[in-house]
Amino acid sequence: MDSMIKDIKLAPSGHDKIKWVENFMPVLKHIDEEFSKTKPFAGKRIVMTIHLEAKTAYLALVFKHAGAEVAITGSNPLSTQDDVAAALAEEGIHVFATHACSDEEYDMYLNKALDIKPHFIMDDGGDLVAMLHEKRRELLGELMGGSEETTTGVHRLHLLEHKGELDFPMIAANDAYCKYLFDNRYGTGQSTWDGIMRTTNLVIAGKNVVIAGYGWCGKGGAMRAKGLGANVIITEVDPIKAIEAVFDGFRVMPMDEAAKIGDIFLTLTGDKDILRKRHFEDMKDGAILANSGHFDVEINIPELEALSVSRKTVRNNIEEFLQKDGRKIYLLAEGRLVNLAAGDGHPAEIMDLSFAVQFFSALHLLNHYKEMDKKVYLMPDEINTKIAEIKLASMGISIDTLTAEQRAYLGLD
Repeated sequence: MDSMIKDIKLAPSGHDKIKWVENFMPVLKHIDEEFSKTKPFAGKRIVMTIHLEAKTAYLALVFKHAGAEVAITGSNPLSTQDDVAAALAEEGIHVFATHACSDEEYDMYLNKALDIKPHFIMDDGGDLVAMLHEKRRELLGELMGGSEETTTGVHRLHLLEHKGELDFPMIAANDAYCKYLFDNRYGTGQSTWDGIMRTTNLVIAGKNVVIAGYGWCGKGGAMRAKGLGANVIITEVDPIKAIEAVFDGFRVMPMDEAAKIGDIFLTLTGDKDILRKRHFEDMKDGAILANSGHFDVEINIPELEALSVSRKTVRNNIEEFLQKDGRKIYLLAEGRLVNLAAGDGHPAEIMDLSFAVQFFSALHLLNHYKEMDKKVYLMPDEINTKIAEIKLASMGISIDTLTAEQRAYLGLD
């Protein structure tokens, strides 16, 4: 099966990127060394639909070394790095992805990847699961199950499960402790502001930063904005999360109020229409809009465009929307994930944990799929613990252990 990439000649740069991140992903390296010997996935086919950059590429290679036949495509058109895609193709991975592909090409790439008839899938946002349920049902016979990387994708899975329409077991990798406590908070927090700052080259200190959503990703975005000196405002629909934001030292208010005073707006909710017409009408001249939710629907771009007299690119990944009253509103990275579309995504050390979760999710399915129902599962606690132990050891950190008496007192034995 041939790959569909931009240019195989880009591969040397991609190899360099993969080698770089490998140096900072000790858990995956440990997994690679262990399972390349036993090859538990020999004879099995895996389709990965995750942001196609260097850290994801290393995970794909770890699966290949563990015996799997791997096909991969990007989960967002702007996050694919063409040189990394070329490097993977050169390594014998089936790659179907190009940077800034059209919606039609994106769907074609998903279909091409599925043509290997996977035993396992690794989804990021739910598009792969949706295609299997809606258009490629002939592949369900050999499919053992899969895992989901994002909050958005897990929401979609639970909706299918609630309707009784989920046709295979899925592990909510996003909900594993070693994923959301680190990836969603520290990864999203750092990479989002990296994308915003490298794109705008503006100071964050002193600005009013409005964070929409105070889940784990919102917590990370707010924490880093506070550290950069911003005046952070949180908007929420969940009363408990809103109280948490207040106790964390942030101002909390409805978006209708925040829209009038915000300098930078960042959406991280997983929902749609968080910023829309009535908010755009109240925004300051020079307001900057960015999104770190999985899909480009949190900022209602059609409504923004309808209010504008012109739309033009004024800097790489920055579009200016000129309003009738002369105000200018700036949109970053087309409203797509700003940390990946305008940056390099989460740090390697963070994705080391997340992708370890993905590997062990697939291994758990391999060993237990026959006894699993068609529903959404959490990662077993012992796997989270194992990943954390490997990570701590790689950092040269040791911790206390309970004595036999202490374990007995807690009822652990």
